[in-house]
Amino acid sequence: MTGSPVFGGPCGGLAAVSTALLAMSRRLEVRDVLRTIVVSARELLDAEYAALGVPDDHGGFAQFVVDGITEDQWRRIGPLPRQHGILAAMLHQDGPERLADVRKDPRFEGWPTAHPEMSDFLGQPVRDGEETLAALFLANKRRPGGFTEEDEELLALLAQHAAIALTNARLYERSRELTIAEERSRLAHELHDAVAQKLFSLRLTAQAAAALVDRDPARAKGELQQVAALAAEAADELRAAVTELRPAALDEDGLVATLRDQVHVLDRAHTAHVTFTCDGVRALPATQEEALLRVAQEALHNALRHSGGDRVEVTLARRAAGAVLTVTDNGSGFSPSSIRSAGRHLGLVSMRDRASGAGGRLAVHSEPGTGTTIEMEVPGG
Repeated sequence: MTGSPVFGGPCGGLAAVSTALLAMSRRLEVRDVLRTIVVSARELLDAEYAALGVPDDHGGFAQFVVDGITEDQWRRIGPLPRQHGILAAMLHQDGPERLADVRKDPRFEGWPTAHPEMSDFLGQPVRDGEETLAALFLANKRRPGGFTEEDEELLALLAQHAAIALTNARLYERSRELTIAEERSRLAHELHDAVAQKLFSLRLTAQAAAALVDRDPARAKGELQQVAALAAEAADELRAAVTELRPAALDEDGLVATLRDQVHVLDRAHTAHVTFTCDGVRALPATQEEALLRVAQEALHNALRHSGGDRVEVTLARRAAGAVLTVTDNGSGFSPSSIRSAGRHLGLVSMRDRASGAGGRLAVHSEPGTGTTIEMEVPGG
C-alpha cells in the first residue's frame, strides 16, 4: 500500500504510529487513556479537530474529550452532547464513516452555534467485541483533499489499540477499587479487635463514675481517672492500627500522583483553594514516601479545619540528595510560644515522629496573622 501513513507516508510513518500506541499502553487511568487517544489520533491524521465520546446509559455521553478546541470555545459550546445525528451513528455501526462535508449529511443536526466550523469528517467506533466503548471523531484535514482511505485504515488500527488500552485502564481502576475496599475491610477488623473492647470498657467506667458523683465523689474521681487511662490506651491502639495501614494508592501510583489526587479532592470538597506543585521529585524510598504522605495529610487537615485561611499550597521539591515537602496556609497562624501547648492538638508531635522515623526533620513556621508553614525534609530523593 504505497504512500500509506502506516508505512512512511506524510503522517509520520511507522515510528509515529508506534509512539502513539506505546503512549496509550502506558497510561493506567481511564481519563489519561482517553486524552492520549484523542491527541494521538489528531496528530497522526493531521486533523484540526478530534474528539472521543464515551456513551452513558441515558442517551448522552458520560465523557467527551476534545483536542484542537480552546477552553474558552469549549465553555461556549455548552454541556456534553447527546447521542444524536452523526455522533449516534458512530456508536451504532461497526465500521468507519468518511464524509467530504459533514454539514451536507442528513444526520448533521443539533450542533451548537458556538461550535467551530467543520467540513470533512472521519469517524470510527472503538469496540471491544460486540461492545462499543467509545467513538472517535476527526474533522478538517489540514491538507487539501480531505481524509483518505489510508487515513481510514490508520484510524481503524488506532481504534483497535485504543480499545485494548481503554479496557486495561478500566480493569486497573476496578482492581484498585477492590484493593481499597479490601484495605478498608481490613482496617475495620483491626479497629474492632484492637479498640472496640477498650471503648466498651471506657463507656461502662464513665457510666459508673456518673452514678457515683453525688453519693461517693472520691470513688467517682477514681473512676474518672480510669476513664482517662482507658481513653489513652484506646487512642494509642487506634494510632497503631492506622499507622500499619499503608495506602494502596501509594504502592500503585507513587507519592506524587497520590498527593496530586488527594489535593484535587480536597480542593473540590472545601471552599479554600488547595494546590499542589512538584519540582524534580519522581520517586523516593517507600518509608520516606509514606512518612511524607502522612505528614501532608495531617498538615492539610489542620490547615483546612483550624487555620481559617482561604488558600493552602502543597509543594514537593528536590533538595540536595533528598526531598522537601511544604504545606503553607494563609490562615490565622499562632505564636511560636504556643507551639508546645498546641503541638498535640495539631498533631505536631506525631508529624515530628514520622519525620524522624524516616530519617528526616520537621520544621514549623508560624506567627499570628501570617499563616503557617509545615516543612518536612527527608533524604533519599
